Amino acid sequence: MQPLYQAGWEDEAIYFAITVCALFNFYNRWIDASGVHALSDEAHRMGGKRSAAHGYSRD
Repeated sequence: MQPLYQAGWEDEAIYFAITVCALFNFYNRWIDASGVHALSDEAHRMGGKRSAAHGYSRD
């Protein structure tokens, strides 16, 4: 924790970073265990372009 504090991080930012990492860890393990198939490279490219143009909202 000390290196993060020295870099200017506050407790709330550290909490959110840990939470995001934990959620992605969970999602990856859940997907692997449930047999969900990975997206193709083209699907990732299309999703990246959509996010760049419209953000993460699907509204």
